[in-house]
Amino acid sequence: MLLRMRGIVKSYDGVRALRGVSFDLAAGEVHALVGENGAGKSTLVKAITGAVVPDAGEILLDGRPVALPDPTTARSLGIRAVYQQPALFPDLSVAENIALGLGAGRAFRRVRWRALRERARALLARAGADIDPEAEVRRLSMPEQQLVEIARAIGAGARILVLDEPTASLGGREVERLFGVIRELRAGGTGIVYISHRLEELPEVADRVTALRDGELVATHPMQAVSRADLIRMMVGRDVSAVFPKRPMEPGPTRLAVRGLTREADGIRDVSFDVRRGEILGLAGLVGAGRTETARLIFGLAPCDRGVIELDGRPITIRSPADAVAAGIAYVPEDRRRHGVIPEMSVADNTTLAVLRRVAAHGWLDRRREDALAEAYVERLGVKTPSVAAPVGSLSGGNQQKVALARWLATDPKVLVLDEPTQGIDVGAKAEIHRLMGDLAARGLAIVMISSELPEILGMSDRIAVMHAGRVAAVVDRAGATQESLLALALGEAAPAPTGGGP
Repeated sequence: MLLRMRGIVKSYDGVRALRGVSFDLAAGEVHALVGENGAGKSTLVKAITGAVVPDAGEILLDGRPVALPDPTTARSLGIRAVYQQPALFPDLSVAENIALGLGAGRAFRRVRWRALRERARALLARAGADIDPEAEVRRLSMPEQQLVEIARAIGAGARILVLDEPTASLGGREVERLFGVIRELRAGGTGIVYISHRLEELPEVADRVTALRDGELVATHPMQAVSRADLIRMMVGRDVSAVFPKRPMEPGPTRLAVRGLTREADGIRDVSFDVRRGEILGLAGLVGAGRTETARLIFGLAPCDRGVIELDGRPITIRSPADAVAAGIAYVPEDRRRHGVIPEMSVADNTTLAVLRRVAAHGWLDRRREDALAEAYVERLGVKTPSVAAPVGSLSGGNQQKVALARWLATDPKVLVLDEPTQGIDVGAKAEIHRLMGDLAARGLAIVMISSELPEILGMSDRIAVMHAGRVAAVVDRAGATQESLLALALGEAAPAPTGGGP
């Protein structure tokens, strides 16, 4: 066995994060690790990578006990990790980031830039990424940054590779490319710890699966021996019968209409669609299709070259986010930690950022009014937090997403644009977010939901706009759509005849 962990215990300020957990990994194996946020997955991974030292327990590598006091020691033993939030230098190029991650070059030796770029290009190709090695990282999308991290891990020749939500922001084609890379690494003897909340993809890539709950080991099984329903029961201790609790709705008149929206710099050309009151419009497509760029244009984060946006039948001018908010449009972005919330600020401060005038008196912030507003949304959205004074960064991913949602609901919007609303959160939290979306639609809100998960698109949307190469390829009803037909449209192909509806 390549890696064995026995009886791992870890506490933080008296709170047990791991309670005697055992885990092992064979060479040439993909071992999936599942559990709700707070189950102990992150702490176990930190123990593997040397980021934390267990309070008790034993770690063996190739059958020999090892100490992993820090990440440098772990890396020297061939252990690498690719996390959901890329750890890249934004002001450096892709090639420079890859080289730094591999420890390329010696002191006082001239950098061979051409060789550095060629190596980066080769590693990116192995990761299935069509990215310019000279591109500045800050200009890359979240999925592209994730692929750079994966390329860097491949170049390091890791014996043990931890992949933490590697497909969270990837589309179908990119996921298939990544799975090809994983299979190649597995065939070469690399042991892979695979963490994902996308339970439907685990049978395609994993050999075994281990479930954690409340810091304890629930079970380890061969992947083919368990169903998706089994996994959910293992993770949450109960059946989750409605991950996609879609309610039948009768949408009202058109609330938001987008006509001919174009921004050549982002590759957005002649995008048109409409969303009705009480409707959830899914915006599907592969990474790079222009979904997020379209959302940014609607919210005024980038100027459009031409096009018309109408709200309740009247054209509106949006030159900035302030114009969008004033018109009644809210936007919860994809990158939760960079743009959705400010981790260091409290739940109350994050909730009221967009409505400071409502919680101020004579130019001064009224803390009691702010706390009361925040507490109302904490109760309404079911945010699990010790208090509204707690830093948002201390909450789980699902609760951070609820706080980001609370901020914009506080503006009393007419239109809500959600970019990957359940990315990287566990199945229980997904169900809660989906329930909230249903509640909001039932109250007449028009919702645009961008998602890379086709089951989510099919499970929650009333209609689906599929984008390809910066254009809307088609708008289809949920009832007649299938994963196959949506993927065909996203790839720019004619959609196959429907074989049935639903997710």
